[in-house]
Amino acid sequence: MDRKIDFWVPQFGSEEKARVADVIDSGFLNDGDVTSRFEREVASLLGCKHVVATTSGTSAIFLALAGTGVHTGDEVLVPDVTFIATANAVSLAGAKPVLVDVDPHNLNLDPAAAERAITPRTRAIVPVHVSGRAADISAISELAKRHGLLVIEDAAEAFLSKHRGRCLGTFGNAGCFSLSPNKTISTGQGGLIATDDDQLHVRLRELKDQGRPARGTGGDDTHNSVGYNFKFTNLQAAIGLAQLMDLSRRADRMRSIYKGYRDGLRGVDGVSVFPFDVEQGELPQWTDVLVDQRDALYDHLASKGMRGRRFWHPLHTQVAYRSPSQQFPNSSKQIPHAMWLPSAFVLSDEDVATVCGEIRNFVLQQAGLSGGHRPKHAVS
Repeated sequence: MDRKIDFWVPQFGSEEKARVADVIDSGFLNDGDVTSRFEREVASLLGCKHVVATTSGTSAIFLALAGTGVHTGDEVLVPDVTFIATANAVSLAGAKPVLVDVDPHNLNLDPAAAERAITPRTRAIVPVHVSGRAADISAISELAKRHGLLVIEDAAEAFLSKHRGRCLGTFGNAGCFSLSPNKTISTGQGGLIATDDDQLHVRLRELKDQGRPARGTGGDDTHNSVGYNFKFTNLQAAIGLAQLMDLSRRADRMRSIYKGYRDGLRGVDGVSVFPFDVEQGELPQWTDVLVDQRDALYDHLASKGMRGRRFWHPLHTQVAYRSPSQQFPNSSKQIPHAMWLPSAFVLSDEDVATVCGEIRNFVLQQAGLSGGHRPKHAVS
């Protein structure tokens, strides 16, 4: 191939440069009016009352947990399949992450497994909308209501992905988003917290800015509580505002890329595309698949200049959160077969068709090497 087909490609241009230059010329680079404007525009897009911008998706989850009163001695339910930041944010709040197995059909938190994990110390659930695919938020919300638990959504991969006409990240007490480089919009690093709770909104402002409920001067300010420095600068917000201008095009491409893979890989032995309900508003951050011979396919695509990404290791296999694998039969079975295909919104339909063709070639080659034996499908 003359060019590579990458997993993800952040895209920035002249609009970002112009807006950053304006902030530099203003002489006020810190968290200020540009940040406030970005927060208001995102709140309008999400359909929620408040958005608080912070330094990362990890800090967003931490602040949401701390702001709702989660502290040392509490337990927080976290799916076994997620980026480790979800569990790390719980640890940062002083609480204990309790890992929960996932639904094998979508890799999101299994509500039945979550209910079995509840103890008298359980304070919150952090469902993750993997790849922008909605967790069973109705069942999780009902479970939380029955047991008096908080719901803090990890919607890091689900910006503007919708479920039943409503944006993910707006169902729980708070929803947290990421603005890291491989997301729909990026400010380099950054995070967002969405909430409709007025009191929580004030508390989040205090926690992210040294205990101040409103932006201060750095001098004779009132600090109502202990707080931290998780401010989101005008420089970042300027980039974010520019990124929002291209949001519709990006979302359309992400849906088209998913549909291209879904249709192009239909009927391919040993390869299954995870479903997205794009017609009802789900937005695929990335297209993920289960593959019988995942590692071999990953290497094959890489040799052709096509960069996918293997799924995270289940959290129960990581040193900080190690637990017996028999407690997590679904994640233990599925994750060794799971990967993301190249999903950057800069990919063309031809790029997607090329990847699908190469996957088909790989499957045919493997069938030939095995004497025509049809591989066992990875989906349970």
